[in-house]
Amino acid sequence: MRLTDQFGYEVTVASEACLEAWNATVLAFLAHSKHTPVKLDAALQADPDFALAQSVRGLFCLLLGRREMFAAARDCLTTARRAALERDATPREQAVIEALSAWLDGWPARAADLLDAALVSAPRDALLVKLVHAIRFVLGDARGMRTSIETVLPAHDPTLPTYGYMLGCKAFCLEENGEYRAAEALGRQGLEYAPDDAWGLHAVAHVHDMTGRSEEGIAWLERHPDGWAHCNNFGYHVWWHLALMYLDQGDIQRVMALYDSEIRLDKTDDYRDISNAASLLARLELEGVNVGARWEELALLSDKRAEDGCNVFADLHYLLALVNGGRRMGTERLLASMQRQTEAGGDLAPVFEKAGLPAGLGLEQFRLGNYGSAFMYLRKARADLPRIGGSHAQRDVFERLTIDAGMRAGLFEDAKALLQERARKRGAVDRYAEQRLEVCERMRRASRVMEDERLRASAS
Repeated sequence: MRLTDQFGYEVTVASEACLEAWNATVLAFLAHSKHTPVKLDAALQADPDFALAQSVRGLFCLLLGRREMFAAARDCLTTARRAALERDATPREQAVIEALSAWLDGWPARAADLLDAALVSAPRDALLVKLVHAIRFVLGDARGMRTSIETVLPAHDPTLPTYGYMLGCKAFCLEENGEYRAAEALGRQGLEYAPDDAWGLHAVAHVHDMTGRSEEGIAWLERHPDGWAHCNNFGYHVWWHLALMYLDQGDIQRVMALYDSEIRLDKTDDYRDISNAASLLARLELEGVNVGARWEELALLSDKRAEDGCNVFADLHYLLALVNGGRRMGTERLLASMQRQTEAGGDLAPVFEKAGLPAGLGLEQFRLGNYGSAFMYLRKARADLPRIGGSHAQRDVFERLTIDAGMRAGLFEDAKALLQERARKRGAVDRYAEQRLEVCERMRRASRVMEDERLRASAS
């Protein structure tokens, strides 16, 4: 039968009970709620042949960035296609099915395009908006994220239960495109409509990070603990943001406490959790902090994911854990997997080739102490690094490693240029950059003194 969902669009479902569970699933997904899988299961238990829910479950599987989930996603696609044919699914439902098929074939950008096309006739469908947002985020397509949300947002208004979440999505897009003031204002506004919008809350935290306002960022997050208490593992990512703020303040003790009690509360191998942990440990070590045996736990888990090869961002963080955890064989397996992916076709092959593999080799060389080589590889990857996905804040660990590699190799002018470019993009100089710019300036003055002495000596 055809029923109308909370956005006013037709869905092909077997019962009102299924539709009610589906509407709840959408709201839970938008809030990054840990109850999202439970809500989705309820919808599919009420109607196992609910094609839209099956295809969305398949997309959820792919967003996990785990190779074994591709088989589960294919099962969802098979069920969704059969159900869509038997029940004469709507064009919107068909578009989601085809988006799942496109991603499974190696074309996630095509999947996002198909969903954007479906939004032309269903612009209030916040689920599709969020799915496009998530896929383009994975692809590092900040401009595409922004275009998508700005195209549909005029169709949304405060009467919709999803309005605040949409403002949060746009806030994040603005931040990733460098419009920090507008992003902060919109993120704060969105929380007034959706107090549980952890994504919008964290968009404002991104602004604090990018503009060097860590003290304000700490106050912001600690003032809104209920904004992410309901979350799935995205909550660990918000804790990670808080730890970054404390690191910028130089409070290492607080950072380590957050790492142990919150960020790695659950020792999962989810790539998002591994990336939180590995990038934070790397930042700490760059500040001269002894992180103890913490790398070992991450390296053990990452070793088991070394041949996933389905998410460049994930692979680079697994590699970060492997090289720092001393897992030589795991490192070699992952680098070999990256090499294979450069020839695998699809959207990710050129990203592995131009960003993933050279950055991975740079991480390996950095850990071996070959800083000149590390700098060469990391700088080679730098222009294409946004395409690995993630945010500016998440990818900043690779920027820091590039800069520190240059400084350790004695390439102070190169490092200074990168620091200055980083500051221009971020809108401020943070503690990390301030300290290293001071070192670069000291080395410049020392070099000049040495050159003056050499000239005087040669003149005499």
